[in-house]
Amino acid sequence: MATLRLGDKAPNFTAQTSEGEIDFYEYLGDSWGILFSHPADYTPVCTTELGTVAKYKDEFAKRNTKAIALSVDGVTSHKGWIEDINETQNTKVNFPIIADEDRKISELYDMIHPNADATLTVRSVYIIAPDKSIKLMITYPASTGRNFEELLRVIDSLQLTAYHKVATPANWKHGEDVVISPAVSNEDAKNIFTKGFKEVKPYLRLTPQPNLD
Repeated sequence: MATLRLGDKAPNFTAQTSEGEIDFYEYLGDSWGILFSHPADYTPVCTTELGTVAKYKDEFAKRNTKAIALSVDGVTSHKGWIEDINETQNTKVNFPIIADEDRKISELYDMIHPNADATLTVRSVYIIAPDKSIKLMITYPASTGRNFEELLRVIDSLQLTAYHKVATPANWKHGEDVVISPAVSNEDAKNIFTKGFKEVKPYLRLTPQPNLD
């Protein structure tokens, strides 16, 4: 199996989920997507993660992003676990959890790292653009819960930089200044970035975030 890399097409698949059978591409439609795996059902860290994603549904919706989770357990197990998540995390799981009992999708997306665990998935995260290309991959160990604020921040950056000739600096958050792409000359920058820009160094030019009023 070839390793997936940034810019590759996310492989399509059909799967049974807690919300019925889905075709992955059809589920995403024209949205951005976040696919994230869980080592197993009824595990403590995953319970908090799935509850957190449910609470962020409106934030994902603002960004035209659909979440979908994966675990190597079955649909019946998922449905029982969702009841626990809703109860303990004071929320309602509002996205599908893929049942990957045969590990086909886990292997397709390289989510099982044998030196970490031969059967359970690591905490993989894929952010997928509307053209189905992979824009971000992060792999966490099973012992460390993910930071979904960081994933929202990355989606903000990806969506901004997809349409504007900018990049986002370290620790950037939505609304803060961004850096102008080195490929843009100062002359062109004056026309493109009408709010102006500050040249710290010839290669480091800051401008207000361009897609804000």
